[in-house]
This record gives sequence, structure tokens and C-alpha cells, in this order.
Amino acid sequence: MLQLKSLINCIDNSGAAVVECIQIIGQKKLASIGDRIVVVVQKQSPGHAAGMSASSSSGKVKRGDMRHAVVVRTKQRVTRRDGSVVRFDDNACVLINKAGDPVGTRVNGIVGQELRKRKWSKILSMAPMQA
Repeated sequence: MLQLKSLINCIDNSGAAVVECIQIIGQKKLASIGDRIVVVVQKQSPGHAAGMSASSSSGKVKRGDMRHAVVVRTKQRVTRRDGSVVRFDDNACVLINKAGDPVGTRVNGIVGQELRKRKWSKILSMAPMQA
């Protein structure tokens, strides 16, 4: 479960490495897998630094940008309908635009299957594996 001020790893190739949650969309206090949140980019990926030339890697976001994101992994245990329990090592998200399309073109790491019932199929198709 994520709350305000939580630091979250960004696992897509949009250029962000660590983001901070500043709002949870909907009337919830805690966000879980599949929830939409508003984040601020705290750290950029090393290959997407602002000092690099324009011809090199194309970082789509910069430090301080406010973006929407979808939570794809949480450290908190999630109990599924069949009784199984899943827990990840870290909190992670994928940046999206306001229309709901992912900003990056790749997802690095596994994502939770709970995204399937929340209709985030574009993120699921980019991920190498669902858990």
C-alpha cells in the first residue's frame, strides 16, 4: 500500500528512476496495484541526465515533472481471490499520460496480475512477465 510522500521506483524507460507520490486518484487513502496516482520525478535515470547532448538518449521526463502513474508492484501483501498471497521486494510504478497510455516503450521487471482486471492491458503487454 502506498500513501502520500511514498518514494516509488519507476520501472519504464521514460527517464525517471525514483518518483514521489503526491496524490491518489479517487477517494482512497492508500494505493495498491492497479491504482492511478500523481507523482513528481525525484531522480532521473543515469542515461537520461539533463546534461547530455540532445542527440543521445531521449529522456521524456525531467526532475520535478508532475506525471500520472500506475502502481504495478507493492511491498504490502496482496491476497488474491484464489487464496494465494503475493508480495514484491519493492514499490514500483509505470508513468502514463492523462489518456492512460504509457510514456515509456518498455517495462523493466515483472508486474502484478491485478492490472488485468483493472484494464491496464497496454502495460501488461509491455511487461516481460506477470506475477
